[in-house]
Amino acid sequence: MDPWAPQSEASFSFLGALSDFFPPTKRGRPTPHVFRGARSVKDAAEALGVPHVEVDVILVNGVSVRFDHPLRDGDQVSVYPFDVSPESGSIVHLQAPLSAPPTFVADVHLRRLARTLRLLGFDTRHGAELTDADIVGIARGESRVVLTRDRQLLKHRALDYGYWVRSTDPEAQAREVVRRFGLGQHARPFARCTACNSLLRSVDRSAVRDRIPPRTALWIDEYRECPGCRRLYWWGTHGARLQAVVESALGSPQR
Repeated sequence: MDPWAPQSEASFSFLGALSDFFPPTKRGRPTPHVFRGARSVKDAAEALGVPHVEVDVILVNGVSVRFDHPLRDGDQVSVYPFDVSPESGSIVHLQAPLSAPPTFVADVHLRRLARTLRLLGFDTRHGAELTDADIVGIARGESRVVLTRDRQLLKHRALDYGYWVRSTDPEAQAREVVRRFGLGQHARPFARCTACNSLLRSVDRSAVRDRIPPRTALWIDEYRECPGCRRLYWWGTHGARLQAVVESALGSPQR
C-alpha cells in the first residue's frame, strides 16, 4: 500500500450467510472500507474478514465483477454468498462448480465432524498430523473443500474451495455442512470406514471368524471390512444410535 496515495473509501454490504463473519450489531448494514492505492475487491473483502472461498458473486455499483476488479473511491459493493443471488442482471459466478458429491478435508479440530461425514458416506480426509500447509496441498491437489473453524486458513490464496464451519457443536456442524453443500441426495450411510475413510466391502463371515467377538458371532451373520485399516463392521446394538446420528445430520429418516 502506498502511504502517499490519497485516501479512498468504498462501502461494502455482505449478504446472507456472509453476515455471520460480523458481530450481531454490525450485521445488515453497510461496512466502510478505507484504503490507499490499488486494491482489488477480493483483497478488500478479505481485509474486512470474509474469506474469498465463501463468496459467489460481487456487484460493484450494480455490475457483476471478478475478484481482481480494482476498487475505486465511492464504490458501492454488494457481496453475495452461495445461498443468495442478485435478483437480475448478467452474473459472474466466482467459484468453479464443485464435483457432485464434493469431497472434503477437515482441519485437526473437526475430528467428530469428519467421522460423521464419513458415516454419511462422504469422502473426508482428516488427520491429527495434518498442518495447514498439508491441508492446502491436499485441497489443491485433490480438489477438496476445506472445512475449518479457522477463518485465516480460508484466506490462503491457493484455495479454491472452503467453508467456515459456524457451529461449535458437532451434530449442528454436520447439519450445517449437509445443508450448505446439498449433500442429502448423495448420502450413502454406513458405506465408508469412519476411522480411515476407505469404502467398506462385504466379507464372508468364515473369513473373519477369528476376529468376531464370540457373543456377536452368535447372532450376527453379515459383516463388512475396511480394506484400509481392516476394521470390522456389523449392525449390532449400536445401530440405532448411529441411525439417529445419520437422521439428525440429514434432517430426515433414512430407510
